[in-house]
Amino acid sequence: MTRIIVTGAAGFIGSNIVRGLNARGIDDVIAVDDLTEGDKFRNLSDLSIADYVDASSFYEQFTQGGFGQVEAVFHQGACSDTMQNNGRYMMENNYSLSCSLFHACQKRGTRLLYASSAATYGGASTFREQPAFERPLNVYGYSKLLFDQRMRRECGAEFQRSMLGKTSQVVGLRYFNVYGPHEQHKGRMASVAYHQFQQFSAEGRVKLFGDYGGYAAGAQMRDFVFVDDVVAVNLWFFDQPGASGIFNLGSGRAQPFNDVALAVVNTLRAQRSEAALSLDELVARKLIEYTEFPDALRGKYQCYTQADLSALRAKGCTHVFADVASGVASYVNWLSQQGAQEDPGIPAARS
Repeated sequence: MTRIIVTGAAGFIGSNIVRGLNARGIDDVIAVDDLTEGDKFRNLSDLSIADYVDASSFYEQFTQGGFGQVEAVFHQGACSDTMQNNGRYMMENNYSLSCSLFHACQKRGTRLLYASSAATYGGASTFREQPAFERPLNVYGYSKLLFDQRMRRECGAEFQRSMLGKTSQVVGLRYFNVYGPHEQHKGRMASVAYHQFQQFSAEGRVKLFGDYGGYAAGAQMRDFVFVDDVVAVNLWFFDQPGASGIFNLGSGRAQPFNDVALAVVNTLRAQRSEAALSLDELVARKLIEYTEFPDALRGKYQCYTQADLSALRAKGCTHVFADVASGVASYVNWLSQQGAQEDPGIPAARS
């Protein structure tokens, strides 16, 4: 039987990966997380797992071989709050623990598929997996970049091209703006689609950032990627044990925040049998409003991201990604079916 470990298993992407493994009939899954925030249990409650281990004791147990033969670790556990300024805390969680896990995986012959981030690019205008384009704007992005750099050093010059016996498989996936089911616990760090759904349900309108960085109101662009696509690519690499390296995981398509708002509002209108409206019509009716760009984010905000998928495609992954119109509509319908409750006090314009 294939034994898998998923860290951050009660989190957004981690729980969806466990769900994807279950769909393949894989349930010998050890879920690792910190349930201090107890409500995250909901993301695990309908999943089949073999065991749950608290993150505080997992890393030492794994190093000592406490879980037997493990085929792969999907390492999703991290501090993902881009507004967290405690650098020591961030580096311990996102860098030091990941380094320990890497060495333990190599010692035990276990494959490591880990979550990196598009935050490694920061202020760059090109999003290609090369050092020349890596310019993080915050300590979160730096913590992720430093581990990527460590993997390049540890795995040698052939990392991403071939892994001819030097190490077990190591794959770092640089997630862009992921949205989709089971992110409700993330608070302010949940996707803009989630916050817009909550706000429109409560107030009958959504808010976006106004003009900033040379972009018109709501026109800042991100690469929004549906979580089902993120799971599909993770599992593709799981099926390719000889493929290693650091790869972008986005849709390869930059779209404005206005497109997300348009999809959210029109999907909810369709549920009420109301006609779809254009962006201009939604703004004129004050169903979409713009707020002043917050000072706290100035100089730390990516106004444009678009994953360069050349390396992913060259490796042989041909997965087709959802665009915002279809992915967000699917997500909003799922949220409506769940009877999602308003999450008060969280600004809808976060991303």
